[in-house]
Amino acid sequence: MKKIFYSLMCILFCVGFSEAFAQGTQTVRGKILDAASKAPIIGVNVYVVGSDPIIGSASDENGSFRLEKVPVGRVSLKAAFVGYEDIFIKDLIVNAGKEVILDLSMTESLTSLDEVTVTYQRSDDERVTNNEMVTLSAKPFNPSETLKYAGSFGDPSRMAANFAGVNVGNDSRNDIVVRGNSPASLLWRMEGVNIPNPNHFGSLGTSGGPVSMVNANLLAKSDFLMGAFPAEYSNALGSVFDLKLRKGNDEKREYLAQVAFNGAEVGAEGPYSKKSKASFLINYRYSIFALMSNIGFKIAGTPYYQDFTFKTDMPVGKRGTFSLWTLGGTSRITFLGKDVSTDGDAYGNESENSNVKFFAGIGAMSYEHRFTDKTYGKITLSASRSSQNYNADTVVYKDRFGKDKEIASEAPREQAEFINEKMSVNLALSHKFNAKHKISLGSIIDFSHFNLRNTDLIPTKKELVNSDGNTMLAQGYFQWKYRMTENLTMNAGVNGMYYQLNKQAVVEPRLGFNYALTEKSTLSIGYGLHSNIQPVLMYFYQNKLADGTYVQSNKDLNFTRSHHFVAGYERSLGKSLRLKVEGYYQSLFDVPIENSKSSYYAALVEGSDFNPPSVGFLANKGTGSNVGVEITLEKSFSNNYYFLVTTSLFDSKYKGSDGIERNTPFNSKYVFNILAGKEFKIGKNGDILSINWKFTAAGGRFIRTVDLAKSAQADYTIYDDARTYTEQQKAYLRTDLKISFKMNRKNITHEIALDLQNFTNNQNVFQQAYNPRTQKIGTAYQQGFLPIPFYRMTF
Repeated sequence: MKKIFYSLMCILFCVGFSEAFAQGTQTVRGKILDAASKAPIIGVNVYVVGSDPIIGSASDENGSFRLEKVPVGRVSLKAAFVGYEDIFIKDLIVNAGKEVILDLSMTESLTSLDEVTVTYQRSDDERVTNNEMVTLSAKPFNPSETLKYAGSFGDPSRMAANFAGVNVGNDSRNDIVVRGNSPASLLWRMEGVNIPNPNHFGSLGTSGGPVSMVNANLLAKSDFLMGAFPAEYSNALGSVFDLKLRKGNDEKREYLAQVAFNGAEVGAEGPYSKKSKASFLINYRYSIFALMSNIGFKIAGTPYYQDFTFKTDMPVGKRGTFSLWTLGGTSRITFLGKDVSTDGDAYGNESENSNVKFFAGIGAMSYEHRFTDKTYGKITLSASRSSQNYNADTVVYKDRFGKDKEIASEAPREQAEFINEKMSVNLALSHKFNAKHKISLGSIIDFSHFNLRNTDLIPTKKELVNSDGNTMLAQGYFQWKYRMTENLTMNAGVNGMYYQLNKQAVVEPRLGFNYALTEKSTLSIGYGLHSNIQPVLMYFYQNKLADGTYVQSNKDLNFTRSHHFVAGYERSLGKSLRLKVEGYYQSLFDVPIENSKSSYYAALVEGSDFNPPSVGFLANKGTGSNVGVEITLEKSFSNNYYFLVTTSLFDSKYKGSDGIERNTPFNSKYVFNILAGKEFKIGKNGDILSINWKFTAAGGRFIRTVDLAKSAQADYTIYDDARTYTEQQKAYLRTDLKISFKMNRKNITHEIALDLQNFTNNQNVFQQAYNPRTQKIGTAYQQGFLPIPFYRMTF
């Protein structure tokens, strides 16, 4: 692999330097809308800062602007218009192989129609979210960062792990742990649609997986929210990832080819014809490991996966837009016990052969219409399907306690098939009264069908789940943004939900205030009451009674609920340097815990692996809490370098039916990240050499302690429930280094990189389990040193 990589690098250097050494240029264009009303703003002056002669233009009646012959590399843009806050975009990346298309929003000034200079601007694209109703505890997600940061795999979830308050700590999956909450409490949303788990090998009831289906190459700026979020987000306790797909280029065809950890992919975008303003965006990706296996490089436990994304946008008259998009993927893998090490690994089990297949598909079409220059609405129809098929066999070896793994017998152990289908209707309406007042309201109705089967076959047959049915979740919200003064803004709202399955309803108030203390500092506070339905598998889990009959003991479970209290302080320390501090307290209640016996269990511990919930006789009687403080020191990219330092100190606790306050398995106590990068300009073509570094230190997770004596007697792992989550793994430490080189040539850009993950080869503990062959507790470790090559070409 190293030879292939270095050969490819040499070829690219030869190709690149055979071109003329002329400075390349590219077109930068886009559209500018009013942030509140989405109406186009005419006459906005947009120009490249520091260009001589000035490269600039004014927006037309559609809000469109166009800058020709912008030098490739990094440039800064400024947009200004009387009565609106200026927009300043720093160090925008301009490549030769692709036009830069921007969708910008300007916020109306409260002062007067006289032109003013605003030091702190909500319209600063790097620092603010898409959603205007957000007060605090949110971070804008810029897709270019997924490729810039070391160790991210180009995966949005893994990139989000760099934010303060977020902890992954599991190299095998991209689950997002936010402020001590279970990953299952994350809400995924795409283009306003609540979607199922968008990850390959993503089990029903979880929110993560080993590989993301979401392609960073196709994303626009998105929002990541961590608490006290606006009223339009419901059915989420811990966090929201609100993703936006970008529009395809509506003027010229552009293409992409890429080979990376996530797979080999090809993509295209452009208008349907020269006269059409309708555009398309299409991408297909296939597992790189499967490709290697198909050409003869056999790898034990090869993951096979592929995904497809498509989006089209069509203008309808002067005030409407029709959009259609789809995202889908399949994945499968087989684990053979003989291929697993004696101590186990992140996925397999030495005493088991297993095969699992996954599918997830989402499709939606929407129509957005601007009724007036102050009112716009959107209707979206969507459908999704996710399925999981699992089969496992127990394996017994002839040499039971030796190293020889010749199979003596193999018997079916477990069979499962889960299918969840959903059709949804989303309605949204927004109205801007004036510069001070904006309201928005909407509803989401999800019609779900499920077919769930899960059977244990050893030692006796037991049907864990056996259900086929339909249900409905209805959500409605109202939001009000009130800019009281230039310094003080209030965001208020209310959300209501009704779940047909158990005929339960909840109402959730939300409130936030943002106050600019000075031109450089801001104080924010927020509150939200949040609720979450349980994973569908939990509702239909069956308990087998003594007479052989089954009872669905969890079907009447209510919502799990929580109060969020957040306070934040943000200060600008310079043009590119800012400090942000947030403190929070989350009180969780109505948490499902075991009702039939005294137990450590609570639903808050679910969601971080591939296993479905498998506990019955639950009742909403448990409690939990998350409290912490987060510090972010960020220097945005300027003068050819950046850095990001984040620190999170927190405590995550819960109580089961035994009344004992325990650590949650996600309570690592602290997370510390340092990221830094430097760019070096090479030659006259705008070629860039980049070096990016990341260091992560996090407390170890609390684990269930293995009872060695009882495990040896039973011949399988048995845990000491009395000591559950009292012992902590050693600290998680990891260093990543990424070296990349970008070459801009006429109408084409080459990018090549080598991501050296876990550069120091630190051994981080993954899990411990009893091994019946060695009669000892085995320890499996997470990913060691792993070099990941990357190549992308856009033209």
